[in-house]
Amino acid sequence: MLSLVARKAAAAPLIGQMLLCSFLWASAFILLKVAGTSLSPLALTAVRGLMGGFLIAAFMAATGHEILPRGREYRDWIVLGFLQGVVPNTLTAYALTQISAGLTSMIQASTPLVVAVLAQALFASEQLTRRRITGLLIGFGGMVLLIGPAAFGSAEVNPSGIGAMMAVAVSYALGNLYVRSIPQAQPIRLALGQQAFSGLPTFAAVAWLGGFSAFAPALDAVPVLLLLGIFGTALPIVLYMNILKKAGPTIGSMNGYFLPPWTIVLGFVLLGEPVSLREVVATLIVLSGVAIVSLKAETLREVWIRLAPMSRFRNC
Repeated sequence: MLSLVARKAAAAPLIGQMLLCSFLWASAFILLKVAGTSLSPLALTAVRGLMGGFLIAAFMAATGHEILPRGREYRDWIVLGFLQGVVPNTLTAYALTQISAGLTSMIQASTPLVVAVLAQALFASEQLTRRRITGLLIGFGGMVLLIGPAAFGSAEVNPSGIGAMMAVAVSYALGNLYVRSIPQAQPIRLALGQQAFSGLPTFAAVAWLGGFSAFAPALDAVPVLLLLGIFGTALPIVLYMNILKKAGPTIGSMNGYFLPPWTIVLGFVLLGEPVSLREVVATLIVLSGVAIVSLKAETLREVWIRLAPMSRFRNC
């Protein structure tokens, strides 16, 4: 299954890959809500990392691939597990105890902007053009409109929570840039390493601090956690690594802009949660920003030429 998705992703248009990856990641929020598990955030990070790593490793072993790290992969896997797993998951869990979920999401949504600035300094091919800057700002503006009203839902804005989420955005950005620096990297092996070296340290920490009984609540939600491991963890991380290697960190990081819109859509379809006009408009703005950055200028002009007559017709 992982190989089939990876092959289809490699041939699919870039935005299609980003939509599929973000859809799978957004489904994780719904699965967690359905599961209703009482696992602590750190224990849940450990379970997701170990499950995702085990599923990817099992597939690779069944198809004759080496699953142990080779050469510099030891370093790559540890760095990615730390920057894209342990640090962001732990700090996000802490931030949610200090500030509202809306503000947490909004600060994390600044990751593409951080990536764009850092990438310009590190990679010649990632220079910020006027079109990229415009798309990044439009996409972020859509996120602000989408999350804004809920961002300051708590009565008190704690500076430590804001600082933690700023560190999360920087950590994700550095992880995205690090992927770009890895020569001849295989997305599925990067995904395996990130999950393994995210799950193993957090598992050890939870077991040391609270004993193995801290994982007992997972037994009450095994089917949902299994779905979470496959569709909410293993598959999207393989896709995401493929996106980063194919499109670069600036465009690849914009995948995060799609998460709140997908979560709203899935909440409406599966849980009957209402959708407002503001959320619809904000989602369209987000999509526009991602399209401006990721599509070629020729493609954008062709789309505009096709849409312009329809707009004139509706105004008649």
